[in-house]
Amino acid sequence: MIVADTGAVLALIDADDRHHTTLKRLFEQASDAWVLPWAVLPEVDYLLLAHLGAKLELAFLEDLAEGRYAVEWGDEADLERARELCRRHRGLELGLVDAVVIAVAERLRAQAIATLDLRHFGAVEIRGSPRLVPRDL
Repeated sequence: MIVADTGAVLALIDADDRHHTTLKRLFEQASDAWVLPWAVLPEVDYLLLAHLGAKLELAFLEDLAEGRYAVEWGDEADLERARELCRRHRGLELGLVDAVVIAVAERLRAQAIATLDLRHFGAVEIRGSPRLVPRDL
């Protein structure tokens, strides 16, 4: 299982991103293994619309509606863990989205987290020690 962070989803969609080819290959090899935590959805939607345009934003929404991405809607334990992570790593200014991604990856015992945010994900000790892709490929 690969839990995806916002930046990785954007790179997967944006053909001009330098990580696009690697992430697209990884997604195509095991698309059913990818999970998008609920918290990344509004962020991805906003950034797609603001930076890549309505066409790609709408395509993302259509892919979500058609089930191309598995969405993990989470539970209260994810929010509790996210709060704990934000408190523990206050100096990092981790934020809700990244903390929820970590909490979901821990709960689901993900083998990897797809992220380009090594500043946050590389600094936090994540239970189960998932790989950070594409860095750890």
